[in-house]
Amino acid sequence: MTRSGRRARTTVAALAAVAALGATAPAKAPGAGPGTPATATPVEHLVVVFGENVSFDHYFATYPRAANTDGTRFVPARGTPRDIDNLRTAGLLTRNPNRYPPRRLGPAQALTCDQNHSYGPEQYAADGGRADRYVEHTDSGRCSGRLYGEPGLVMDHYDGNTVTALWNYAQHYALNDRSFGTTYGPSTPGAVNLVSGQTHGVVSTDPASGSERPRQTRTPDPRVVTAPDAHGVGTLLTDPHPAHDDCSGADRTSRSSLAALRGRNIGDLLNARKVSWGWFQGGFRPSTPWNGRPGHHARCSGTTHTNSGGAEVIDYIPHHEPFQYYRSTANPHHLPPASLAEIGHAGQANHQYDLADFDAVLRTGRLPAVSFLKAPAHQDGHAGYSGPLDEQRFLVTWINRIQSAPQWKHTAVVLAYDDSDGWYDHAWARPLNGSGLRDKGRGGLPLDAPACRSGPAPAGRHQGRCGPGPRLPLLVISPYSKVNAVDHTPTEQTSVLRFIEDNWHTGRIGGTSFDARAGSLLNLFDFRHPNGRRVLLNPDGSVRSAGRIPRSVPVAEAATVDARYVAAVRHTGTSGPPRWAHVVAAGAVVAAVVAVRRMRKR
Repeated sequence: MTRSGRRARTTVAALAAVAALGATAPAKAPGAGPGTPATATPVEHLVVVFGENVSFDHYFATYPRAANTDGTRFVPARGTPRDIDNLRTAGLLTRNPNRYPPRRLGPAQALTCDQNHSYGPEQYAADGGRADRYVEHTDSGRCSGRLYGEPGLVMDHYDGNTVTALWNYAQHYALNDRSFGTTYGPSTPGAVNLVSGQTHGVVSTDPASGSERPRQTRTPDPRVVTAPDAHGVGTLLTDPHPAHDDCSGADRTSRSSLAALRGRNIGDLLNARKVSWGWFQGGFRPSTPWNGRPGHHARCSGTTHTNSGGAEVIDYIPHHEPFQYYRSTANPHHLPPASLAEIGHAGQANHQYDLADFDAVLRTGRLPAVSFLKAPAHQDGHAGYSGPLDEQRFLVTWINRIQSAPQWKHTAVVLAYDDSDGWYDHAWARPLNGSGLRDKGRGGLPLDAPACRSGPAPAGRHQGRCGPGPRLPLLVISPYSKVNAVDHTPTEQTSVLRFIEDNWHTGRIGGTSFDARAGSLLNLFDFRHPNGRRVLLNPDGSVRSAGRIPRSVPVAEAATVDARYVAAVRHTGTSGPPRWAHVVAAGAVVAAVVAVRRMRKR
């Protein structure tokens, strides 16, 4: 057999079991070079699936008890923990201090309207821990007549007949019921807290100045910058689009100011340690590529999908991509990786990729050490244009793929969320960082509610970072996670950042980042007694199979590891998994053409 033939049949055996956390030798990624840093735990690959706009009670209000009147049937396992903190155990399903009681939403009600999830209203809804003013401050009203029943949608929740996948992941792996947003506010602050723990350092920029070196506006735009200093640098409270992104402002058609962040993020720290990583988002590959000419920009609005209600939704949402706010980690023109081997490493894509690229590294056994996954908009779960059933399809598809990859034995998937959408949640975290913004917000109230104004002095004297914010779901899915466990450790979005820093020895962000205060994720794991499980789900969230991890997992042909292979991936689809048979066939054709050319040269 020729050498190229042997390469074409290359497969990767399953990874060997690693030592427990207390072992003398730290873990190291299989096949890693001598310069690759060892990990502090057996987790050598972390995948963070970052969802949209869900409070903990919105999805887990009655866990593990489902109505089983409609949707996918859910029956909890024996031994499911009883001490979970939700509406059912708190006795708040019927006797509730809010104007309307919580009600169950079924699968037929999976598409709802968006709630108010702004920085100030979320504080007032929580009412200093009384959690009794949600209808007044974050409820969306009657949603133009599309609401299910009387006003008070903000109070309502789903159960395991709708969010079946999440409940089954909680059954087979580990759930945390004390995880909160690092600060109050919408999507962008939540995403930025995930990657830097620092929402201070924003400036407003002129959208006409381009995405590579955008110019700061002469005066700070209050829609972008809160509490600016003499240099126009302030805090990010809202959802302005990132300055270093061709697709911001509806493909640069809007005149609204954009946002650029100063300081470091986890990508900078991982780069310094030469740890592979990437952010993978649906729709990131543009519908109109950049042509390389000055003044031209890529466009993303042409790539759309329909949600479960039949509405067409643009895949890529710029303000959900936190690394595009930083010049050091941005891919302004949405360039694809020059080769498959580049994914996760330095190159023209600068660690910012499309989901099709994640599918490629999964299938070829080249998963980066740290990966962030963001769904295309129609599947991200954000009320108003997506919902729990659309989100479930995304989660099941990609987590099944991750668990079927050769690196699964040493991987952890963290399911986390950017904000609560304003949905009711009865739990409250006393502020660890206060803020005294008295500018008038919605309803004529000061932006910061009394609990934040009377909280601890703001770190660095930077206003607008009151937190922790609302409670959010957090799950860990891993062969090293605890099984059917509910952890009560206080955590937040920045706890994910801290786990990455500690596991790959990057050090802290520094400054006034909240990474140093964040609670640990380690109580969701049991490194001394790995569960060694692979649980694959059906599209409706029910369990398809549950068992031990297979001994060996084949990977795609080595011949496909080529820049032209990436071009084939790009050609077959831009915002989801490529049609793999077509891609492999394209790779085989490329390999054959190369072989013929070499023979002719001889």
